[in-house]
Amino acid sequence: MSATQIADTVDAAEIAKFEAMAAEWWDPSGKFKPLHMLNPCRLDYITAQVAAEFDRDRKAPRPFAGLRLLDIGCGGGLLAEPMARLGASVVGADAAARNIPVARIHAAQSGLDIDYRHTTAEALAAAGEVFDVVLNMEVIEHVADPPAYLAACRQLLRPGGLMVASTLNRNPKSYAMAIIGAERVMRWLPKGTHDWSRFVTPDEFFELLREAGLDPVDRKGFVFNPLSWTWRISDRDLSVNYVTTSLRPAEG
Repeated sequence: MSATQIADTVDAAEIAKFEAMAAEWWDPSGKFKPLHMLNPCRLDYITAQVAAEFDRDRKAPRPFAGLRLLDIGCGGGLLAEPMARLGASVVGADAAARNIPVARIHAAQSGLDIDYRHTTAEALAAAGEVFDVVLNMEVIEHVADPPAYLAACRQLLRPGGLMVASTLNRNPKSYAMAIIGAERVMRWLPKGTHDWSRFVTPDEFFELLREAGLDPVDRKGFVFNPLSWTWRISDRDLSVNYVTTSLRPAEG
């Protein structure tokens, strides 16, 4: 993959949005409040999928010991840290340079050894890095070239490896919830954080995964309850936030 191809999927304007918010990653009442609220739900899904695929007992002290995991778009480390606590050898990658010192400092304060890098999926793939698990959470709607990006993600997985990827559906409800609700009414996120035209429907995402050479095996919805202010995993409601699991074929 050429340097031009690597640069093509990185959107400078999208990265700048998250660099401006970098220092607030670990403030549960700050600009990343939605992710702090969603994180237990995301972790429940991720750990269930990883445990099932690699035959691990989630009740064990370090169930993911021996697995190498990449968290793409790691931000401040909200997913990287709990996965490291569960025993995985974690690399956290982010194209927004200012996120990395925040993540490193917090990991050190937490006594965790996490390899945080200011880099991209494409650069890691070009360097020959390979992982058992790739986490690709809320990233695809921010990249400039989703097919090229997902092709790099496939390259980063060893044969038989697993990728968990989440994003936002594209429909009137997601516009109302993610753009009007989260950015303009609740002001959980700065205006312009999301571009609704970049949202991806579940069927489109499955097709993108297949075109990248991955085998999609599961998808679920993350559903917010405004009365209890909690999130839950849904088998049926993928209308706004949703998550997918895909595998790199063992022979591929």
